[in-house]
This record gives sequence, structure tokens and C-alpha cells, in this order.
Amino acid sequence: MAYYIAKSVPGPFDRVLSNVIEQLKREGFGVLSDIDVQATLRSKIGAEMPRYRILGACNPTFAHDALQIEDKLGVLLPCNVIVREQSEGRIEVASIDPVVAMERTGNPALADTAAEVRRRLTSVIESIQ
Repeated sequence: MAYYIAKSVPGPFDRVLSNVIEQLKREGFGVLSDIDVQATLRSKIGAEMPRYRILGACNPTFAHDALQIEDKLGVLLPCNVIVREQSEGRIEVASIDPVVAMERTGNPALADTAAEVRRRLTSVIESIQ
């Protein structure tokens, strides 16, 4: 079972990144963090790599509901979504599969929330062109 949901689309990178953020908002997610992995690794260890961003996406209603059920769930939040350059002008967009992540808690009360978050993240990824 994959731990992520992914799709590869033609670039350019900035257009795809903007589209991902727009589609996340459409599905009720805000972007709490935006980590530029390429710039961070370059500045910290001198490593060169293709463009790679990690967006920490959160739907406040679902996060609140889940935290009421499982108070340590914050270790799995927010839902990470990546946008990364691949070869030949392709851009991969991927997110964590929240159903797989929530199964790790062993708490079946999270199943409905995780399924709805999965549905919304899948909708985001499928909408990216």
C-alpha cells in the first residue's frame, strides 16, 4: 500500500506550484508552511538538487475534529504536499495518504475524517494539469 497520492504533470514549476496552492484552498486547506528544500540543502550543506517544495497543508475543521479524538495526532499534522521537479520538464505533485497515516494510530474513530481528507487531497492532485 502506497503512503502517498501522486501525479506527474508538465511544468513549468511555478505554475504547477501556484495551481496546487489554489486547489488546496478550493478544498478548504490552508498552507501553514512552505519549505524550499532545494534552497535549504544548498545553504546548509552545499547540495544541489532540482526544485522541491514541501507545503504543510491543513484543513482547520478536520484537524480540530481529529485532535479531539486523538490528542497526540499533531505529530502527523499538517498534511504534507510536495511539488518537485522531475526530468524532462515534468513536475510531480504528491501528498501523504491520510488514511494510511491515521491507521498507524490504531484508533478507528479517525477513519471517517481520514477518508474525507484523502478524498479532498486526491481531488486536489487529480485537478492539477
